[in-house]
Amino acid sequence: MEVARQIALGLAMAAASLHVQWHHSTPLGTYSAGALEHGVRLPAEGRAFLTWDPVLRRSPNRAWRRWGTDRLVRTVLTVARDFHAAHPSAPRLLIGDLSRPHGGDFGPQFGYIGHASHQNGLDVDVYYPRADRRPIAPHDAGDIDPALSQELVDRFTAAGAALIFVGPNTGLRGPPGRVQVLAQHDNHLHVRLP
Repeated sequence: MEVARQIALGLAMAAASLHVQWHHSTPLGTYSAGALEHGVRLPAEGRAFLTWDPVLRRSPNRAWRRWGTDRLVRTVLTVARDFHAAHPSAPRLLIGDLSRPHGGDFGPQFGYIGHASHQNGLDVDVYYPRADRRPIAPHDAGDIDPALSQELVDRFTAAGAALIFVGPNTGLRGPPGRVQVLAQHDNHLHVRLP
């Protein structure tokens, strides 16, 4: 009886944590000089993912760092769900920063080196799965599971990403022009929707 009650409580908590207030969002301006109108907040966690705060280096990420367009949030949730279904014994995906509630500047004053983009709700950072399966962000490319990380790149490519930045030491690849190598991305991929 106690086990059944714990399972029911866990399912209720999972459902509650995935409460999303869906509505149409509009990205304004550009990725690096834009704003977000009627953004949608990504939940702090779900059955298939956790959020990660890159400044505080902990989960969950603060709510004001988890806003995007409805399309971006749906894409993240769909890829996380499908990845988890394919790898149920793997740890949940770690999702980093999206945009601020109304988009706009997300520079160094918001922590660490900040973001040059992430301004109009169409960018998200997703941490590569770790080889040791720990539910924390990898430090560098030496910590990642290359096969699962490549699959993650492939899934976001298939989901319609316009651009994915991967680290120079990861060995990850994809369609030329859509998957590009960029410094400072050895522990996470940066996904940008069109």
